[in-house]
Amino acid sequence: MIPCKALRILGLVLFLISWPIGTAAMESVTIMPGASIGHQFQYWEDTSTRATLDEIRALPDAAWQVQANGRATLGITESAYWLRVPVVNHTPESLSLIAELAYSQLDDVTFHVIAEGELVRTFQTGDRRPFYPRDVDHPNSLLRFQLAPQEAKTLYIRVTTEGTMVLPFSLWRENQFYESAGVEQKLQFFYFGSLTVIILINLAVFLTLREKLYLYYCLAIFGYLVFFASIRGFSFQHIYPAFPAVHAQVLMLSIPFLAMFSILFCMEFLRVRSHSPRLRAALIGMLIFEVLYFLAVPFLDYKTGILLAAVSAFVFFSLLMIAGPVSWAAGVRAGIFFTVAWSPLTVGVMATAGRALGVFPENFFTNYAMQIGSGLEAFILTLALADRLYREREQKIQAQADILRQEKARRDAQDRLTYAMTHDPATGLPNRNRFEWMVDEQLQLNPGGSYMVGVARVTGLEEINRTLGLERSERLLKRLAEQMTMLAGQLPMVHATQDSLGRTQRVYQISGDSFGLLVDARKAGDEFGALDSALKQLAQPIALDHLAIDPHLKYGAASFPDHGKKASVLIRNAHVAMEMTPRGSFETGFYSGKYDIYDESRLTLISHLREAIQNRQTELYYQPKTRLSTGEVVGVEALMRWFHPERGWVPPDEFIPLAEKTGVIKHLTRWVVDQALADLKSLQSVSPGLTMSVNISARDLLSPGLDELFATALETYGLQAGDVIVELTETAAMDDPEKGLQALERLASSGLKVSIDDFGAGYSSLSYLKRLPANEIKLDRSLLQDICTSDSSRMIAETAITMGRSLGFLVVAEGVEDEASAQLLATMGADMLQGFWLCRPAPLESIKDWLLTSSSVV
Repeated sequence: MIPCKALRILGLVLFLISWPIGTAAMESVTIMPGASIGHQFQYWEDTSTRATLDEIRALPDAAWQVQANGRATLGITESAYWLRVPVVNHTPESLSLIAELAYSQLDDVTFHVIAEGELVRTFQTGDRRPFYPRDVDHPNSLLRFQLAPQEAKTLYIRVTTEGTMVLPFSLWRENQFYESAGVEQKLQFFYFGSLTVIILINLAVFLTLREKLYLYYCLAIFGYLVFFASIRGFSFQHIYPAFPAVHAQVLMLSIPFLAMFSILFCMEFLRVRSHSPRLRAALIGMLIFEVLYFLAVPFLDYKTGILLAAVSAFVFFSLLMIAGPVSWAAGVRAGIFFTVAWSPLTVGVMATAGRALGVFPENFFTNYAMQIGSGLEAFILTLALADRLYREREQKIQAQADILRQEKARRDAQDRLTYAMTHDPATGLPNRNRFEWMVDEQLQLNPGGSYMVGVARVTGLEEINRTLGLERSERLLKRLAEQMTMLAGQLPMVHATQDSLGRTQRVYQISGDSFGLLVDARKAGDEFGALDSALKQLAQPIALDHLAIDPHLKYGAASFPDHGKKASVLIRNAHVAMEMTPRGSFETGFYSGKYDIYDESRLTLISHLREAIQNRQTELYYQPKTRLSTGEVVGVEALMRWFHPERGWVPPDEFIPLAEKTGVIKHLTRWVVDQALADLKSLQSVSPGLTMSVNISARDLLSPGLDELFATALETYGLQAGDVIVELTETAAMDDPEKGLQALERLASSGLKVSIDDFGAGYSSLSYLKRLPANEIKLDRSLLQDICTSDSSRMIAETAITMGRSLGFLVVAEGVEDEASAQLLATMGADMLQGFWLCRPAPLESIKDWLLTSSSVV
């Protein structure tokens, strides 16, 4: 009650001049030729709401109050009001007239037309009744009636409403009404169209950027659109004309709806969280109130809902009016726009709410102020959002430019490393992994084709190295590679591919002394004379530094699909074919399983390996690993050794691949894990904190129970999971990337450390390596050859170390054989080293003695 009294006093002060005062009796509304029609009326308050038309007609003139300007705002009242309008036609023509109550929210309006003391017509309308039928298809309460020349009629209009009793009465000539209504509808169409365009623009921005600020703004403007469409009666007229109850609910729901999203927009737009905790708390409190109000609307009567909305509007809009200057003072640029935009809307809301409470009179300002203010607010805030979007776009463009520059630098570094990892540093030819990938891809693309894998090997390379040195040997290989590439380019049957930079690749360097190519046998037909001539030309001595050097080339070939269906098998068989006698006059030896002397012996070897594991004839040697920064020995790597009773020491690279292919690797791995962890327990008594590196293969990685194998051994010997490092090659991790990644994550989650061995020896996806839960990478010894004498080797090694550390890995250099290399690697940033310079692999007891005598190495 106190706010209402205060507002009434304020209204008296602000609108004293426009407040209508009627004390004299009103004459009839007289219509004269060419003159405008007056809008005055008389009204009487029926507090009982039960008065009949006959009782009203019997009232004395003194009971009626005159409203000379035709507009009355009587506040929220439970009374019924009767209007009396005597009308006389003093023109020589019949008139079609329209009586209008220009407020669409009146619940029940009943028109009575009296002519010559008799009731000639009764017409009922209002927003508590279905919209149709109406005399005029218009949201306001309208009555059409006729006046003959010199005829007089009296209109009695009964009005009741649960909302605000606003009575803006007008009497129109019919044509003038339609002209005026047409102008207003155009303006309303422009207003609602503008709001719709603003909603669609900001919705498009939200769908593009996914920023909730624009969604809040769309919903807030949508709330205004629904509110004004309801309060003007347009939604009732066009959307649900047969459901007046829906009309009342939509109007009340639109008020808290627009308030909720206006608050959310304000909080996001002004960033109040960052600069004003108190303002944020007040806004959140108001938001909670509006949410509760929204939920309570279906249970509130119309009168209570409208009264609650009108009172809360003062608090809500005043609070948001304060938010703009507060944010402006805090240095938020958006506060300027918000303050300017919210000011006209706040004034309009105060005027509309004041009229609803009966504080302010009904006039053009109180009728349209909120609608005008909302339009200005929407326009200004749209400009503000455009300004914000422009500034954010500029910032994003700058940020994207910075990211692009950084990405280009990373991509260039990755390209250099990728090139180094996929090409031989001496000849520049793509390496074995690229060759295998190319062959396998071509065989998959054309499984019905006929291809041959050809291999050429420089059998005299070791002698050339000893005689002429590595530098001349590399130059010889480069000259030979250039000659092979030139000759291959002249042979259409040699398969060619394009790399990522558009360079043609025909010849590949499979190893340090071997080259490979793929021949399309169907293009060659039965005549290989041109290819054989090229091979003979290639076998001629090469002039180097005034010397004619014979490369002693040997050639081998294996055909698809007769000799294998995978590149690795075809390459292997092509190498075996080099040992076979060439057919006829050809230079190339062709593979034949009949003359493959390696299969039987290796199968025998693997059966002996099974027996050796069962009889514990295998042995583990250990090679230390030291930290470069301190010289501290931090771990050892378990290396498999096998002494065959007949063949002597069998190299691991000979029996390990066979074990992987035949499944013996599972038994071998179980033995290695158990023995290595048992020996680690013993070694830690000499060197506490020592770690043990155990190598596993791709087959081990994908076999079930690997994590349980380590867990059992750790528990048996009382070791910590962090003391064990699981090593696997990068190519092993790539055999089945997804399953391999899952297996590694299980191992890492158990506490075991993961190391990528032979990094740089092959080619794998760097993006995949980033996903591996690895702790360290071990640079392959091939990357570290001649780093002290060759600038290219040093650059490759340094790039690999930098890339590894940028990926978050510790970098271990293996195969270090001299102090100069060790010191250079330390300056490059390597974390640890391993190699013959530090210590050769040795059995358990020897390593124990070495650890006792070697407290610091570097």
